[in-house]
Amino acid sequence: MHESWKPFLKSEFEKPYFKELSDFLHAEYEHKTIFPPKGLVFSAFTTDLNEVKVVILGQDPYHTPGAAEGLAFSVPNSQPIPPSLINIYKEIDDDIGHHNNPRGSLRAWQRQGVLLLNTVLTVEAHKAGSHRGKGWETFTTATIEYLNETRPHLVFILWGRDARNKKSLIDTSKHLVLESAHPSPLSAYAGFFGNHHFSKCNEFLIKNGMTPIEW
Repeated sequence: MHESWKPFLKSEFEKPYFKELSDFLHAEYEHKTIFPPKGLVFSAFTTDLNEVKVVILGQDPYHTPGAAEGLAFSVPNSQPIPPSLINIYKEIDDDIGHHNNPRGSLRAWQRQGVLLLNTVLTVEAHKAGSHRGKGWETFTTATIEYLNETRPHLVFILWGRDARNKKSLIDTSKHLVLESAHPSPLSAYAGFFGNHHFSKCNEFLIKNGMTPIEW
C-alpha cells in the first residue's frame, strides 16, 4: 500500500467493523480458496492518493483461479481477457477510437492515477458475491467518502448497481460522476455501450488542468 493512504487505512483498520471483517477473512483464507491472494487484496491502494484523478468502482473480484489481482476489472496479462473487460475495450474503441492495452492488465491506467476499486475486495472461488455483507461495503464507503473530501475534481465512474449505490456519497458540485449499467455481457446492452464515459472523463480532466488518461 502506498504511504499516502496510511492515515486513512490505519483509522479504518482500528474500527470494530474491520476487526470483525479481519476475523472472517482469516478463517476464510485458512479453510477455503479465496481470491485475490492475501498480498493482493489492497492492490488498489498502491496508487498514490495524491495522484488519483479517476475512480472506477466495480463489484467484487473475479472468482476464477489466477484472474483476481486486487484491481477492479484487471487481470494479469497471462490470463484471458474477461468478458466484462472485452466490453470495456469495445466501448473505448467506439468512444475514442482505440484502447491502448493489448492484454488484460490495467496497471497502465493505475500508473496514470486511476483508482481501480471494487466495492467488495475478496471472494470465494467460483462463488460470485460470496463476501458481500461482511464489512467490505462499509470500508469502500469510507474510501469513497475520504476521496470525496480530500481530493479535488475527481471523476467517479460507477458501473452496475453496487457501484451506483455510492453516488450519494459524492459531492457532484466539485466531482464528475459517470454512471451506467455494468459492462458484464448480462447488462452491457442495457446502458453500458454508448455511455461515452472515457471521452467525458478526459474532457473533465482537461477542463480542470489535468492530463487525460490514455485508455
